[in-house]
Amino acid sequence: MFNPKTRILIVDDMQTIRKQVAKLCNELGFTEIVEGADGINALQLIQHEKPPIGLVISDYDMPNANGLDLFKRIHSDTRFNKLPFILMALEAEQNVVVDALKAGIGGYLLKPFNKDDLQKKLEELQKKMGG
Repeated sequence: MFNPKTRILIVDDMQTIRKQVAKLCNELGFTEIVEGADGINALQLIQHEKPPIGLVISDYDMPNANGLDLFKRIHSDTRFNKLPFILMALEAEQNVVVDALKAGIGGYLLKPFNKDDLQKKLEELQKKMGG
């Protein structure tokens, strides 16, 4: 599992979703949560937050830059191309998940999800990263 001090960036254009995901992260022991309202805002946070962001959990469907666009922008920058990334998507957006996996995304969660789903995805992502 990720270190509980890992700074997690939760990105969703709906504040209620960000708060729900933050609550699940808190329940798993994480204390360093940062929120972003869309892909552009998230990119700025990733580039400027101190201490740095250690994990991104982003919605797919957002204005200004969707979650897949955000992932591609992050991973095209050598400073952040190893940043772990989980994409959240609705079941109706499953085709997006296939595209995301082809692009090299670390993991995905279909909404709605619970604490156990998130924990399992974090454990899978950690294994993929060799941790």
